[in-house]
Amino acid sequence: MPKIKTHSGAKKRFKLTKNGKVVRAHANKSHILNKKTRKRKRGLRQTVIADRTNTPQMKRLIPYK
Repeated sequence: MPKIKTHSGAKKRFKLTKNGKVVRAHANKSHILNKKTRKRKRGLRQTVIADRTNTPQMKRLIPYK
């Protein structure tokens, strides 16, 4: 059985926790930051656990993480 290639975009964006949950960053933090409040931008810095429904697809993209 050949090795599975890791998806290059996914390995930069997602990480796995010890329990196998997928951790991701928030979107909307790269530009047009003037109109966003300080509180909102501060919240966007935090990481979040990806939704349970998307986890199997994400794990398939990063098999060796």
